[in-house]
Amino acid sequence: MPAKSNLLHFYRVPANFLSLRIAVLLVAGELLLGSMGYVLLEGYSWGDAFYMVVITISTVGFTEVEPLSEVGRFFTAGLIFVNIAVFAYLLAVLSYFIVEGEIFKRMHLNQITVRIQQLENHIILCGFGKYGKEIANNLNEHQTPYVIIENDPEKIQLIQEMDQDILYLEGDATQDDTLFEAGIANARGLIAALGEDSENLFIVLSSRQLNPKLTIVSRAIKERSQAKLIKAGANHVVMPENIGGFYMAMLMNKPGAVEFFSFITSEYHSDMGFEELHYHDLPESYQGRPIRDLHLRSQTGANIIGYRDHLGRYQVNPTPEISLQPGEAFIVLGSEEQLRLLREICKKAKG
Repeated sequence: MPAKSNLLHFYRVPANFLSLRIAVLLVAGELLLGSMGYVLLEGYSWGDAFYMVVITISTVGFTEVEPLSEVGRFFTAGLIFVNIAVFAYLLAVLSYFIVEGEIFKRMHLNQITVRIQQLENHIILCGFGKYGKEIANNLNEHQTPYVIIENDPEKIQLIQEMDQDILYLEGDATQDDTLFEAGIANARGLIAALGEDSENLFIVLSSRQLNPKLTIVSRAIKERSQAKLIKAGANHVVMPENIGGFYMAMLMNKPGAVEFFSFITSEYHSDMGFEELHYHDLPESYQGRPIRDLHLRSQTGANIIGYRDHLGRYQVNPTPEISLQPGEAFIVLGSEEQLRLLREICKKAKG
């Protein structure tokens, strides 16, 4: 393990000292200052001065444009010595970027950055541990756009080796700058799935301040952290260990019900799913109308199985007289095709 740590440290050192931008600026500065020197000292035209600098620093051995004065010779000698240092730095930079493949990494990361900047209504997933991987798989299955923020180089390498086209950032999710890079201003949700409650708490607090409209789901390890995460701004707090225990107990007591729920939530690759139909999702002609007048089942085959009022209270199998008001929503169950028809009907009616 120590050898691996030293190797990682050695790998990261050049990135701090070898910059392609600095190398280009050094060469450009050498050309500019050298040309100015020949213009001022020898009276060359700018074209002749530039040519003189090029043949001097490239060491091709061509004859001078015009015989040099003694001052001009000293200036040329100094230019050659300076060029040795510039050329050595440029060679080191090119070796690092080409031999280590850094130039392709930078191109890849720049492409990812551009794509992230174009995202809207996406999910930011903080952490790619065992729960983060499951979350990413589920988001992929539902074709939900998302960005992963991960600070562990080994997990970043794992993301890069995956077949899926995944957008990611290597950085600290507790930092505001990293959240901005992930497009938090345009995101619709954030999942804090790190292994420490304190880090998740900091992420939730920062995210709520940066985007008050964000839907935030946080993982919690300790029960006492749940209330703190809610106060910090999390909409939902999940304790995976508790859910796992509840799930196993339910399999003993009500295995059929649990297996059915697992089936409709795609655990067994079912095409069944849920849709949350909000008041603002409905076209104006549907808003405020009772369920019996919407005819959603006859048009799409999907069923309204739940109703959530503006206080967050749920009613299972709402009566046909129930209607949606601002801040309320229906929970709809159906196949992928039925839910697709539902979305299309709402979209066409609103259009």
